[in-house]
Amino acid sequence: MEWVKPEEIERRSMEAIEQEMPKGDWTLKERAVVKRCIHASADFDYAANLYFSPGAVEQALEALKQGASIVTDTNMAAAGINKRALGKLGGEVHCYMAHEDVAREAAQRGVTRALVSMERAAGLKGPVLFAIGNAPTALLRLEEMVREGAVAPALIIGAPVGFVNVVESKERICRLAVPCIVARGRKGGSSIAAAICNGLLYQAV
Repeated sequence: MEWVKPEEIERRSMEAIEQEMPKGDWTLKERAVVKRCIHASADFDYAANLYFSPGAVEQALEALKQGASIVTDTNMAAAGINKRALGKLGGEVHCYMAHEDVAREAAQRGVTRALVSMERAAGLKGPVLFAIGNAPTALLRLEEMVREGAVAPALIIGAPVGFVNVVESKERICRLAVPCIVARGRKGGSSIAAAICNGLLYQAV
């Protein structure tokens, strides 16, 4: 077995992904995001289940170049986002899940911390990308707030993983008049949400 340098591992991985990728009807920018998801998961199902609303990637790239913030629903997703690249563009990652006041309010109201976190994020200034990889309730609350006019996301990344309200919450986001990238079906997770963010960031810097 040969020892391979990290940059060589990524290069070879991307070559292998390119060889196995179906043709698809993505734009080049969308294709780069799909490849990042496959790279993060070794799962070619993302070539079939990743949905892009029209112009979503272009709109997200423009928002990132304007210094957009990225809000996640897990610290794991926040950790996986390339903060150096985001910082070059003037943006920051925010995750409110571990904040004591968020946990306290969620307990008092009998709702999830993810729901309260989305409400907190609505107060951020400037363009905001929401990267959701775990909590369907975060997507459901985002949908409500968009319809109420309480928030206008530059992009919603819908990638919760699981069985309860997962598929339904994603489909509701797909029906919104908001730019979105959604991993349809049950698959997803924090690593996929972060991979989508990085697939955008690497094209924006």
